[in-house]
Formats: sequence, structure tokens, C-alpha cells
Amino acid sequence: MAETGATISSRERYGGLIWLVSAAFFMQSLDSTIVNTAVPAIATALHETPLNMRSALTSYVLTLAVLIPASPWLCDRFGTRRVFGVAIGVFAIGSLLCGVSQTLPELVMARVLQGCGGAALMPVGRYVLVRTIDKRDFVQVMSTVATFGLLGSVLGPLLGGALVEYTNWRLIFLLNVPVGMVGVWLNLREMPEYRLDTAHRFDLFGFLLFAAASALLLAASEFAADQTVRWAQMGMLVMLALVFGITYVWHSHRIEHPVADLSLLRVRSVWVALSGNLLTRLGISGMFLLIVLFLQVGCGWSPLMAGMMMVPQALGSISAKWLVNRMLIRLGYRRLLFGNTLIVAVLLALFALLGPHTPMLLIALLVFVYGGFMGMQYTVMNTLVYTDLDIRHASMASSMASTTQYLSMSFGIALATILMQNLLHGQSNAAYVAAFRWTVIVLAVITAIASRVFARLDKVPPAGSVSSTA
Repeated sequence: MAETGATISSRERYGGLIWLVSAAFFMQSLDSTIVNTAVPAIATALHETPLNMRSALTSYVLTLAVLIPASPWLCDRFGTRRVFGVAIGVFAIGSLLCGVSQTLPELVMARVLQGCGGAALMPVGRYVLVRTIDKRDFVQVMSTVATFGLLGSVLGPLLGGALVEYTNWRLIFLLNVPVGMVGVWLNLREMPEYRLDTAHRFDLFGFLLFAAASALLLAASEFAADQTVRWAQMGMLVMLALVFGITYVWHSHRIEHPVADLSLLRVRSVWVALSGNLLTRLGISGMFLLIVLFLQVGCGWSPLMAGMMMVPQALGSISAKWLVNRMLIRLGYRRLLFGNTLIVAVLLALFALLGPHTPMLLIALLVFVYGGFMGMQYTVMNTLVYTDLDIRHASMASSMASTTQYLSMSFGIALATILMQNLLHGQSNAAYVAAFRWTVIVLAVITAIASRVFARLDKVPPAGSVSSTA
């Protein structure tokens, strides 16, 4: 019996921790999508137009991208248990304030507060799992956590529509409050404490430079999606973002502990993971919005039916995630990511064959298969960044990976919107179908290009080589 206890896996030993991180990912991803279907109802209640509600949607993601780089220092200074617990509490308080907001500015400020809490959930959760879970169990554990995140993002539109139709839009936010209370209790019981005895000085100047560059790029992507904004204004924002970004690169090489350690990019697996993640998500992040528009406007489906079509995608992703570990063992990161990215690109292109008269079962089948390969893509990309890193760099890598993810998601949604707007000729159902078809073809080409990035994993350095370059 002692032998059995000695060989128990880290996945079983830290089951409570895995549930805690999974619940946090679920709550965060649910909140990122649940608001979308409720925008008209919220706009009516707050006496605004739906278009004016964009700031309530973008303020949350913008806050996440800007604040995530501060999470490694917060963990080093205050410890993972305290930071994660405060993050859940702040997120719950922000949700409560969202639920009682009476004006759009109040809702925007509450969403920003939500983002302040949510910014620490994903990077700190990943960091703790990297520090706690054995390498042989890590991919499977990350698959479990990612599955809960996926369920949140897929159930969000369905739950949001149901709550708006049968209850009140305020419950969309208020449901997070009891969940947050349970999360704080679980955090005290299950979260391990990792911190430094003496934390280094926080890179405030670098943080402000990084935040300004990220905010300006996100603002530019939002403006680019609006046809009323002139290209000169968007170009000005991009140029300012480049100035701040270049200044940050110069600054990061002059201090010992930058807020985002660009020296980690010297490790091939790190820069391939981040750049491949960015380019891949640029091609696929807008697909959820595109499919909903295609089904509702182009094919005349009801919002509920269009939302239900996201369920096969979730089922496909969940089914595929259990195969990730076996596929990695058999093929390795390079061959799996290279081949899987090409398959995702082909599946994207196949969406161009759909039309108003395509049988619902056939659409569901394509969505299911696409969800399976996309889920595998996300899981493998998210674990690649840690494969050759020394454990002491795990917190920084987690922060950089999360920031890249949110930035690329925002850019991907903006790109899909811009393509649809420029390819849309008229407001008829047929015009939306035609614009959707050409848009997915362009996104498929972009995704296929991303496969070339993963092909650079040919010369992967030995594990731990970052210690000599950082």
C-alpha cells in the first residue's frame, strides 16, 4: 500500500488545485463571451445604442492585456496564494458593480475593475501548475484546465441569451459573486505558496511603456474595425505604439529585471511558441463572431440556434484534448504543430463552401471537426513555451504567453471584422454570405502561414538552455 501511495501522480495529489485553477479559467472565459449576446438588452436598459456598448466589451480585454505583465512581480513580492485570492475577490467585486451599474460609464469602470482581477487569474494559475505538476502530467492537466476555459467561452453566448430572454441581464454579472466567494475559500485550502524572500524592484517605467504600446495597438485595432474612422488616425496610433514598443526594447536591455524579459526569446521554443501563437490566433480568433454573423444574418437563423451551433465545437475540442498527450509522444511538437496548423487552415477554407441551404447536420459536423483540431492547437501551443525553460523563468513565460494570447485575440477579432466590412457589398443576406466566404479564405491563408513558424522548431535547444542566455 505504501508503494501505491508513493507512486501517486501529481495530478491526483493536487486535484483540488487543478479544480481551483479550472474554475477560475471557466469564470474568466465565461465572462469574456457571455456579455456579447446581452449587448442589445444592456444598451436598452442603460439608454444607449448597441454601437456605444463597444467600450464595455473592449475595456475588459484591454485591462487584461495591459496588467498581465505585472503578475510575475506580484507573485514574487506577495506570494501566489495572496495574489490569486485577491484576484478572485477583485473580479467578484467588479462583477457585482457591473450588475448594479446604472450608466455606461459606471459599467465601463466596473469592467475595468473586473479586468484588474482577471489579469492575474490565467498567468498565476498557469505558473502555479508549472511549479507544482510533474512534467509527465503537465500536458494532461493543461488539457483539463483549457477544456474548462473552452466550456466557459462556448457556454457564454448560450447562457447570456437565456438569462436575457428569461430573467434579467444583470444576473450575467451577479452570478460571478457566489462563484468568487467559493473560489476565495478554495484558494485558502488548495493554493500553494510560492514567493521570493526578497523581490526585485518593480520595473514601473517598463510597465508603463509596455502598457502604452499594448493599449495603443488595441485601440488601433478597434478603430480599424470602425468604418467611420480615417486610416490616418489609425496609422498615428500604430506609429505611437511602435515608438513606445521600440523604447521598451531599448529599456529592457538596460535593466536586470524588466517587466517582460525579452531575453527569453533567445530560446527557440519560446519565440516560436509566442510568434506562432500570435499568428495562428490572428487567423482563427474571429471565427466565433464570423460564424454567428453567417448563421444569423446570412442564413436567417435565430440567435439561440446560432449559439447552439457552438456546442459541437466545444464537444470536438474536448474530445481531441484527451489525445494531445499521445500525439505529442508520437509526433513531437514540431510535426504536430506544423501538420495541425495546416489542417486547421484547410478546415477554415472549407467553411467557404457553406451557404443558406447547407444542411444543419453538415454544418454541425464541420464545426465539430474544426473544434477538435483547434482545441488541440491551443493546448499544444500553450505548453510549448515551457518545454525548454528553467523553472525559475516559468512565471515570466506564463505572463508573456497570456499577454500574447489576449493581444492576438483582440487583433484577430478586429481583422475578421475589417475583412467582413471591406468584403461586404450591400446589406442583403446573400451579401453577408459572400463576405463570409471570402473572409474565411483570407483567414485560412494567414493560418497556413503560421505553420511555417512552427517548422522552425527543427533546432530546439536542450532543456534549461535559457539559464545561460537570460
